[in-house]
Amino acid sequence: MRAEATPASWLGRRYLLRVQGLHIPSYSAMLYLGCVIGTFSGAAVAGSGGLSESDFVFASVVLLVPALVGARLWFVFQHLDVFRAQPRRIWRRSEGGSALYGGVVLSVVVSAPVLEYFKLPFWAFWDAGSVTMLVGLIVTRVGCLLNGCCAGRPTNGRIGIWLPNAQGEWLRRIPTQVLEAVWAAVVVAIALAARSRLPFDGALLAVIAGGYAAGRLLLEPTRESVHPGRKMTANMLFSATLVAAAAAVLVVGWWFT
Repeated sequence: MRAEATPASWLGRRYLLRVQGLHIPSYSAMLYLGCVIGTFSGAAVAGSGGLSESDFVFASVVLLVPALVGARLWFVFQHLDVFRAQPRRIWRRSEGGSALYGGVVLSVVVSAPVLEYFKLPFWAFWDAGSVTMLVGLIVTRVGCLLNGCCAGRPTNGRIGIWLPNAQGEWLRRIPTQVLEAVWAAVVVAIALAARSRLPFDGALLAVIAGGYAAGRLLLEPTRESVHPGRKMTANMLFSATLVAAAAAVLVVGWWFT
């Protein structure tokens, strides 16, 4: 094997730690870490916007449950053939497999009574909540890179890196997980830098959601799981819808502000 094709030793680590029979899956560890870092990042944004940081954290922890359930169900929906044949794998978190959009939809849908209980305004909460989700995604994508899930398709181009997929097949691939994490970081940075110029609650959410979705729309075809001949996937359709909805919110909000 050529030296340039030698995989990094830390990649393909399905288990981050093995100690006396205790096996900690890499994906699960990064997902947990992403939830923690994302929640406290969102709390900092909420606090700077005048919300109670402690109430934000408590509400976010409650909403993590539907977020994780929705993310898993959306992933299962996208791989029905696999899970129909092996239904016991549906809730097996150690092998990875979540989809941000499913988590966003379910958590937003059930958030109204939760936010009412904690006396948190809906749009102001989700301005900070959007930061929580995207920061959490950045960290979780490290778990995807270690585990091989959400792998990019094989390529001979310069951008290719020797990476595994979820089945442990090492090939020169587009580093989709890395590209998505970098794009999410760029979106969060730009949105927070422009935050003081956003005139209404919900604008930060629209900027972050629309910005991430625009990048995801372009990056989705680089995934190995997307058939080259397929013009539109569920994620691409959702991304396009989210971009349009975010643009509409910003235009209408600015018009009436």
